[in-house]
Amino acid sequence: MGLFDRLSRLFRANLNAAISAAEDPEKILDQALLDMQEDQVQLRQAVAQAMATHKRVEQQYNQNLALAEEWYRKAQLALQKGEEELAKQALARRKSYADTAAALKTQLDQQAVQLENLRRQMTALEGKIAEARTKKDMLKARLRAAKATEQVNQALGKVGTSGAMAAFERMEEKVLTQEAKAQATVELAGDTLEEQFKLLEGNTDLDAELQALKAQMGMLPSPSANPQPLPQSVQQGELEQQS
Repeated sequence: MGLFDRLSRLFRANLNAAISAAEDPEKILDQALLDMQEDQVQLRQAVAQAMATHKRVEQQYNQNLALAEEWYRKAQLALQKGEEELAKQALARRKSYADTAAALKTQLDQQAVQLENLRRQMTALEGKIAEARTKKDMLKARLRAAKATEQVNQALGKVGTSGAMAAFERMEEKVLTQEAKAQATVELAGDTLEEQFKLLEGNTDLDAELQALKAQMGMLPSPSANPQPLPQSVQQGELEQQS
């Protein structure tokens, strides 16, 4: 492969890639539909022209056919009058018009086939244009939905990999850690309080045992040696009696 061929292929590849990247599907769909409508206008003009031509040829055919019939009658009249030479001339004129009519009839048949083909093509094109209009709107809607989905996915992808999302996750982890620490502190405080009450209960038992031991050993003071104070209500009554 020569260098020129390789460069030419590379240039075409780059050009096609640039064209594909620059194509806007919505604009291309609109332009394609406009092109089809222009083809429809041209096809209608062609059908109209073919119909007009066919009409003119048909008129010429009918005229030549009528003239041929007329000269045939003139030939019959000449024979009736004994004018054989005149009858021959009339027959010759009749043959000329008949030949022309036959040629025009062949042309008419060919034009009729062409005209029918043009009409079928026009009908098919009209159907394709109607289908293209429907598909264009549908394709535009699908294209916009695809673009919206792509934008959402791109946005989600950026969020998933961005520093903001990572920071959010770190803060969430810190909140969870802080909540765990607070719960642990509450549990530890509860344990300490229970232990303190257990110690108090334990000291009460020891004090009772100590008092019992002192009583057995006679180390507790007698009630007379250490009189208990009278209740306040009793003291108040004695004061009233003395007064």
